[in-house]
Amino acid sequence: MASHTALRDREMTYRLIISQLFYDGYSNLAVQLSNVIKAQPACPPSDRLIGIVKLGLEAEGNKREDTTISCVAPGTGLDLEFETEVQRISSEVATYETCYVTSHKGPCRSATYHPSGQVVATGSEDSSIKVLDVERMLAKSLDNIDPNEREAHPVIRTLYDHSEEVSTLQFHPTSPLLFSGSFDCTIKVFEYTKPSVKRSSKCIQEAFAVKSISLHPSGDYMLAGTEHPTIRLYDATTFQCYSTSSALDQHRGPITEVKFSPKGNLFATASMDGDIKVWDGVSGRCVSTFKSAHDSVPVSSVQFSRNSKYILSSGLDSVVRLWELSTSRLLIAYTGAGTTGRQECHTNATFNHTEDFALFPDEQSRSLCSWDARNADRQRLLATGHAQPVRVVCHSPTGPALMTCSDDHRARFWYRNADI
Repeated sequence: MASHTALRDREMTYRLIISQLFYDGYSNLAVQLSNVIKAQPACPPSDRLIGIVKLGLEAEGNKREDTTISCVAPGTGLDLEFETEVQRISSEVATYETCYVTSHKGPCRSATYHPSGQVVATGSEDSSIKVLDVERMLAKSLDNIDPNEREAHPVIRTLYDHSEEVSTLQFHPTSPLLFSGSFDCTIKVFEYTKPSVKRSSKCIQEAFAVKSISLHPSGDYMLAGTEHPTIRLYDATTFQCYSTSSALDQHRGPITEVKFSPKGNLFATASMDGDIKVWDGVSGRCVSTFKSAHDSVPVSSVQFSRNSKYILSSGLDSVVRLWELSTSRLLIAYTGAGTTGRQECHTNATFNHTEDFALFPDEQSRSLCSWDARNADRQRLLATGHAQPVRVVCHSPTGPALMTCSDDHRARFWYRNADI
């Protein structure tokens, strides 16, 4: 019975091929094939085969997509203009568990996720950079990797080309490149997908220690913030440098962070002078300044919301603040992280992947604080297990995962435990 069905299917396939050949004008080939298989009755011209192949390819593509990690965060993100009662779609970070720990030889001071969420990089005061595969870290936590199998190790690259602390990292959005900035006054570019590459392929020599870099969503331009008040804008291909012609637009102190908006039409900067500035991404002119944004203490970090309507900031006052760009006003203050007063170390605040929560580490307790991003309700703390203060919190852009980097030399990879 099975062999009879196979013969029938094969005959139908040949008949479809013959009909397609007739339809496309290859009559001689169609006749030859028809004579070989003795097609009865004769096959009329038809393009049915193309339709069947198209449907099959679409089904195959859908199946392949189902087995890969999603590169798009769920939900619409934070939008207080239209939201009243919003159902959260993500779990709070207190349900995350440590899946993998990697160690540097010095304090871990920087981290960044690839936009796909599949790769993460960490940088250290020891001048090294590690690139880690997210799926391998998850598999390692489930003991699905042979410890003797080098190819399956979560750390896929260790890069050395800086001489001082690696202070900032960012992946190129479309090319397999990793950009790094350092206290050695350089910005370097690594082709991290090449196994033999441990040194950078390109280098920018700056005049001051590099504190922060940010790539335009297109990958064509790069912002750089240094120990100097002036913002640098580079062509990411030619490395030609630009800066605004107006000295009055610039900060009055060293830059602590620079950040392009998701749309690339704006960028924001934070400074030791206590101000946050918002800049036009085309003209390079300052369009708004939040004076003394954190009660006159230095501002540590700035981050745009997904829709570019808001900026999330943190400062040495241990308070996280949400600013509305259209009105240039403070909307929400997330308090309770600085239980013993102002902090000593610069640490960033960030959203989770759905922007349901705002995250910030408590310097003294070394716990990760979390608030409902819409109403500032405190959530349960996540005990990070670090022995020293957490200097960087980096949440995955696509799923319930994050990295915490600490002065204890360790970077911890966290993932949501669905059983809690």
